[in-house]
Amino acid sequence: MENVVLFDEVAAAGGKRIGIATLNSEKSLNALSLDMIGLLQPQLDLWAADDDIACVWLQGAGEKAFCAGGDIVAMYKAMVDKPGKLVDEVADFFSQEYRLDYTIHRFPKPLVLWGHGIVMGGGMGLMNGASHRIVTERSLLAMPEITIGLYPDVGATHFLNQMPAGCGLFLGLTGAHMNGADALFLNLADYFVSSDSKNEVLDKLKAIEWGDTAALNQQKVSDAIDNIARRDSGLRPAGQVEAQRAHIEQLTAGNDIVDVVEAIVSDDTDDKWLARARANLAAGCPMTAHIVWNQLQHGADLSLADCFRLELTLSVKCAIRGDFAEGIRALLIDKDKQPNWQHDSVAAVNAADVDEFFTSPWPADQHPLKDLGK
Repeated sequence: MENVVLFDEVAAAGGKRIGIATLNSEKSLNALSLDMIGLLQPQLDLWAADDDIACVWLQGAGEKAFCAGGDIVAMYKAMVDKPGKLVDEVADFFSQEYRLDYTIHRFPKPLVLWGHGIVMGGGMGLMNGASHRIVTERSLLAMPEITIGLYPDVGATHFLNQMPAGCGLFLGLTGAHMNGADALFLNLADYFVSSDSKNEVLDKLKAIEWGDTAALNQQKVSDAIDNIARRDSGLRPAGQVEAQRAHIEQLTAGNDIVDVVEAIVSDDTDDKWLARARANLAAGCPMTAHIVWNQLQHGADLSLADCFRLELTLSVKCAIRGDFAEGIRALLIDKDKQPNWQHDSVAAVNAADVDEFFTSPWPADQHPLKDLGK
């Protein structure tokens, strides 16, 4: 059986090495599985502690995707077999995924992520924590969880809150697609380079005269990529989000989630990108809309570690009480794309039911991520 993550180390200047990790499941668009996480976590820990590893490069196999999301099908059977229960398979996957995401956010060396092709869901979690996030002319990013009865997780409580006014809420509610230019505008990426420049970027990293000062090494990587990014900037696609920024802020200015959703789905602006976003929201899970609204308000002042702890609570509650299993069934199991959500509309959701999603199933001292940031 082929390894789902491939690891390599290549020689760099001064006797240093660069660690290269490749998500290796092209058929699934490199969907992040528990097996992948189980390989990545210890290897990143080893590379972080190895003085001869100067830098890490993370990529996906093939040309279609870096990582198109989490391997949620593996959790579906466990949820169906034990409806309404806290299922170990679900809690284990999300807790290990978020721990890996946090590791990347706090990695002590330059960690360069090649965000080429599809980057969605779990892929966004891996990408967002990298110190140097590269997108190309073929990058396609999204947090489309509203289509499966989940919500934007993997640190989105933090990174959606960092976006220009209204943009994080809009993207979380609609799962709208973003290209490389959008990613730069929204601080989801740091550099745009042509996909043809990949080997050149790697060669520049190998040639760096690495030192012992972490901040200087980070700057040397920035300088190396920036020179290529400036040259390739003319290939950057036209952005979609920035052009609609004022309109998005207006649509999301309501006092509650019911008003915001109504404003978005009733908007008649003649724009294909906005029209697709409206359609996603109109067909999406009503409970998800409430979770997104509340997670962004709750998460505005939380530390990154506390954001991940909150998200683990939300994720397991989506499996226990929510529409997560039904969303997976409709999209990926039966593929009828006709989910039978528990609520007919966003307005039909009870506030007390929403509050329950934010109540941890564990005491604080037993939370699986209690040690993050400690």
